[in-house]
Amino acid sequence: MTPGARIAAAIEILAATDEGGRAADDIAAEYFRRRRYIGAKDRVQVSGHVYAVLRHRAALDWWISRASQGEIVAAGRSRAIAALLLLDRWTPDDLAASFDGDRFRPASLAPAEQRLARALAGRTLTHPEMSRAVANDLPDWLEPHLHAVYGRRLEDEMAALNAAAPLDLRVNSLKGDRDRALRALAAEQVAAEPTPWSPLGLRLKHRAPLSGLAAFKEGLIEVQDEGSQVAALIADARPGMRVVDFCAGAGGKTLALAAQMKNRGKLIACDVAEWRLERAGKRLRRAGISNVERRTLSNERDLWVKRHAGTFDRVFVDAPCLGIGSWRRNPDGKWRATPNDLAELVVRQRDILASAARLVRPGGRLIYVTCSLLREENEAQAEGFLEASPDFALYPAARAWEETIGGHCPGGEDYLRLTPARHRTDGFFVAQFERAAAPIPHPNPPPPPPFPPPLAGEGQGGGKAGEGRVGAFSIAQADPDTVP
Repeated sequence: MTPGARIAAAIEILAATDEGGRAADDIAAEYFRRRRYIGAKDRVQVSGHVYAVLRHRAALDWWISRASQGEIVAAGRSRAIAALLLLDRWTPDDLAASFDGDRFRPASLAPAEQRLARALAGRTLTHPEMSRAVANDLPDWLEPHLHAVYGRRLEDEMAALNAAAPLDLRVNSLKGDRDRALRALAAEQVAAEPTPWSPLGLRLKHRAPLSGLAAFKEGLIEVQDEGSQVAALIADARPGMRVVDFCAGAGGKTLALAAQMKNRGKLIACDVAEWRLERAGKRLRRAGISNVERRTLSNERDLWVKRHAGTFDRVFVDAPCLGIGSWRRNPDGKWRATPNDLAELVVRQRDILASAARLVRPGGRLIYVTCSLLREENEAQAEGFLEASPDFALYPAARAWEETIGGHCPGGEDYLRLTPARHRTDGFFVAQFERAAAPIPHPNPPPPPPFPPPLAGEGQGGGKAGEGRVGAFSIAQADPDTVP
């Protein structure tokens, strides 16, 4: 493909992304699937154009409005033009050579676009008059939330989030160790190095088409960010345990948990979307995993949860969230998110956590995980759960880290917090809670409902009726009406 043809393809994908409803990676995958003549190197170049625009959309829009004096609307084509000038340092002549209207290339520049090109030539992406949100390529409404977490470090964290993520792999310990995986990759001219935190992680020095590699086909390696690997590792799922992955999705963490269990014990992968669990099937078979049962739930209050209450050693909840920690890979997510999304997710997370907690046996652990950076989705949820659940206690992240990975925990004492700037992983939050070996009464129990005096011979029956009402109250607290 010519440079102009790659840009034309990127503009088509950006236009589809602007329509909303689907993630950019899904749109790009479908675009390339329908155009199999586009080679691997060209796909990388096209994707690079797309993701550069998505990462820096706020700043690009600011410049388009300022430089064109409102003459041009910010859209896929105008953003691509601005990105080529501001990020790739193209000149107006370079731009005109690719935007010439020839076959497969973008239409020639309109007079207004030519004026925009001249106005942006030689400029840098940031400008002193930009707001803090725009300069950091954030939605305006999210900036106060992230400032509350990072304060003066916000710029460093956002710079890392706006960079491209490396490609991390997890070695499947059922098939081999990290040294074997390194040798297998090197044999196919793929350079990798061990990750600093996960003892199972490898980071590629350059991107490679993994699906064609023998190590991938044999199940020796899986694509998984190092932060995600760590979240699964410190759950400490052991051989012989009964474990639930409550929001399993396509099974990335299910695979990691099953490998820790060495195919011994039982792991139930749950999700409300059957199609996501179906996608996990092929991955499980390739990894040689045999102890996983996939189960579709109607919602977090599915009767299956009630029937299996108190029977699992580990309940892993990878909760739905805004996904801010994954912006390096999914930068379009920040432009789709709204304040209403956050408000709804906070309720949904609380409800899922409360329902999943019922599955934990006395002495077992509940693990709450998000790829969010917001306190509302992380510490506030953990604190709220502990306040509402007197039979659970915090299991410190530092202790879990030392018992599983070993050494000092790099991401906190009580909770684990990983960020791209500090740890070079996706953003992750992990809180663990251990259930008391014996039930602990609630410190502020509700007053008992008034009962009429029992009839003769009904004292025991009246007691059971009272227990039933208290039980119904407890279930109502743990079974809210929100449906994921």
